[in-house]
Amino acid sequence: MDLALPPEAQAWQRRAKTFAEEHLFPHEVELEMQGELPAATLDRLRRAVLEHGLNGINHAKDVGGQGCSQLELTLIGEELGKATGALWAIVPHPAVALKHGTRRQIDAYLRPSCLMERRAYVAVTEPDAGSDPRMVRTRADRRDGRFVINGEKWFVTSGDVADYIILHANVDGDADKPTLFLVDKALPGIRIGREPKFTHTYVFGHPEFVFENVEVGEDCVLGPIGGGLELTKDWFVEARLQIAASTLGAAIRAFELANAWAGERRQFGRAIRDFQAIEFMLADMAVEIMATKSLAYRISCEIDSGLDRKLVHARASALKLQASEMAGRVLDKAVQIFGGRGYMRENPVERLNREVRVDRIWEGTSEIQRVIIGGQLRKRGTAIFTGWR
Repeated sequence: MDLALPPEAQAWQRRAKTFAEEHLFPHEVELEMQGELPAATLDRLRRAVLEHGLNGINHAKDVGGQGCSQLELTLIGEELGKATGALWAIVPHPAVALKHGTRRQIDAYLRPSCLMERRAYVAVTEPDAGSDPRMVRTRADRRDGRFVINGEKWFVTSGDVADYIILHANVDGDADKPTLFLVDKALPGIRIGREPKFTHTYVFGHPEFVFENVEVGEDCVLGPIGGGLELTKDWFVEARLQIAASTLGAAIRAFELANAWAGERRQFGRAIRDFQAIEFMLADMAVEIMATKSLAYRISCEIDSGLDRKLVHARASALKLQASEMAGRVLDKAVQIFGGRGYMRENPVERLNREVRVDRIWEGTSEIQRVIIGGQLRKRGTAIFTGWR
């Protein structure tokens, strides 16, 4: 069993690390203190993404992407996830559902998204539809060969900078016909209801959108009518893998900073790492990170080896649960080791501590991940998680 990272994967890891350190880290404090970055800075960062070849990393080369493997995506996400302010979002992941589009849709939406000429936001969540997508109330009514969309979407991440929407709606209000639509943001009837402020700092916004009699053609249906839930599941799986990678990166950065500080900080005549209380915290952090990294790399390699889609769904849930909850524990210890300095916003540890909290909520709460895992245990038995392949 060869556990060494392939040379190509190591090259992607180095590329992402260089990009994060040279282009993301320098803007962290400015973003935290100002709440946003100037348009000129964002433009420079987008150009830097292209220059480093980090655009379209999750899509094939023939549609403008980089054709990265899942292991490579995990390594990239881990390095980018070390940046605060969700600056990793500067590197977009065009939604995996787009690869199921028609040739026209791929040329009009996926290809330019991979080339960073366009950007989408995925709109699923609603006031009454969070963990249960069957509670979606947004509807797309057929009318004279077109669809008329009415509804409301919440927590639309990066919706402020996107120019088109991948919208989850029920055709004719039928909950058995959940369908995805490609909707240009500039169409009449689309407006931002409000832009809430959240605990974390995020380089882009999470607006709430209102759709009032928005008309789209039949050629804007992405995938089959009634197939929206399955396509949305695939998007959730990809998002959960991304979150696992980024939270792993956040935990690693916090651990490295806390470990260094524990050696520098002196109290009672010696470095605080010489006190068993601190030493034990560092030991726990190291083991949790090591275990999560091993799990992330293993699952990534299994996916690259053709793991069954249902098993991918189950393992992605297990990984997201483990990584997001691990990051919360590690960040809490890192803050404690830094003491008062760990509570200062200028400290990356303080920012990361706030930012990883949402990872136990979005793209499926920890409780939903446990529901998925429990369901798979009932159907397939314990070996799905305790076995090897």
